[in-house]
Amino acid sequence: MRDVRCFGVVGTGVIGAGWAARALSRGLDVVAWDPATGAEDRLRAQIDNAWPALTKLGLSPGADRQGLAFTRDLESLCARADFIQENAPENEDLKRDLHARLSAAAPADVIVASSSSGLLPTRIQSGSQRPGRMLIGHPFNPVYILPLVEVLGGELTEPNCIEDAKKFYRSLGMYPLHVRTEIDGYISDRLQEALWREALHMLADGVATTGEIDEAIIYGPGLRWAFMGTCLTFHLAGGEAGMRHMLEQFGPALKLPWTKLEAPELSDALIDSLVEGTRAQAGDHSIAELERVRDECLINIMRTLRPFGIGAGKTIAEDEQRRFTSGEYPRWRKTDTVDAPLSLYRCTVEADWVDYNGHMGESFYLYAFGWASDALFRYIGIDEDYRACGHSFYTVESHINYYREVSIGEPLRFTTQILAVDEKRLHFFHTMYHGDSDELLCTTEQMLLHVDMNASAASPIRPDVRAALDAILAAHGDLRHPEQVGRQMAIRKSTTA
Repeated sequence: MRDVRCFGVVGTGVIGAGWAARALSRGLDVVAWDPATGAEDRLRAQIDNAWPALTKLGLSPGADRQGLAFTRDLESLCARADFIQENAPENEDLKRDLHARLSAAAPADVIVASSSSGLLPTRIQSGSQRPGRMLIGHPFNPVYILPLVEVLGGELTEPNCIEDAKKFYRSLGMYPLHVRTEIDGYISDRLQEALWREALHMLADGVATTGEIDEAIIYGPGLRWAFMGTCLTFHLAGGEAGMRHMLEQFGPALKLPWTKLEAPELSDALIDSLVEGTRAQAGDHSIAELERVRDECLINIMRTLRPFGIGAGKTIAEDEQRRFTSGEYPRWRKTDTVDAPLSLYRCTVEADWVDYNGHMGESFYLYAFGWASDALFRYIGIDEDYRACGHSFYTVESHINYYREVSIGEPLRFTTQILAVDEKRLHFFHTMYHGDSDELLCTTEQMLLHVDMNASAASPIRPDVRAALDAILAAHGDLRHPEQVGRQMAIRKSTTA
């Protein structure tokens, strides 16, 4: 597969707009096509609405909404795009005809994926000139936040295209799940559809309102599903004996008439109940407002899961690791000129960093400095491989000075000055500035100790890392020590009578 620099979006409804927003946030150019009147204006408005959430998740270098181009010539899109994502309505004939045009116009090494939520790729690719390049890439709304994308090939799809598509989706910060068996509805939608049909039955039978049905998920199983899913949840329900005991105890309930898997008739009365119930749940909030609330909640859940390395939190952690190792952050080389001071890290104030006053909480200043330290570590050669060998730096002392509060979404930039280094110790100073105004926000002075994690003891810094630190120290030798270095906290006693 060719290197993807321009992402083609065919069809710009909710799903297509989500794909466009995600790709733009990753620093890709996007070319979009949609024959509907007013499609371009709607697309740009949807991207604008999604951008604050993407900013909180973290934008890649070069991310710019101005990277979006719109065309009404499908063949022109094919000539520019390095990867094409089709998002037309869920109509098999429409998709088949559209993919025949895309296949004829796109270069032979361009993958053409469909965002279909249930149609079989073998049938969609049947009219294509290059069916081997066609596959399903089924995302979940909102596409620009949720990481899952189901990847499914048809009978004629080339196996290497599946792997190439998975690799590309991972570069967008997604979790590609290979659906190995071509089946209607794939995996996730079949599960969602079963729950949806049962909800419709309960509503039609007057068992529960739409609000009560949603509350039954929101306050219970939904929280578990975010990180454990259905099968592992039931495994835990069996106690120490696990799933086997759970099935022995609760398996007979499967014979009880608890569910109705056949969907009820969508009568006018049932449709009215759905519309009226969800309208009452939404209250005075617009769809755009509810989308922003949903985005905030999803981001916070995902970030909460990140330290545990499970579910969508693991995806975020792995994506951060890829970004640190993808060339976005520099690595010291002997031939490089070292900046004095170093400028290795930028970010924005995230939603979960803000306290009840609407400002960045004091602990999160240090948290942000931690990412600046991670950028420094990677610059000098301390990465996953280094830590896997049992070595790292541990902070043993920190002094922090606060100068100005910042709020959600504000840009931050960091500089780093090496003050001293010896066989086992590293002394450095971070400064945090406002990314736009360059106003001083906060500083931290830190002493770190190099450790052998297996021995739980201090150990000499590895020679290659020490060489990098010595080179930085030499470059920083002429810099004045910041006035905050060595500062002590005290209330001065008055000398006047």
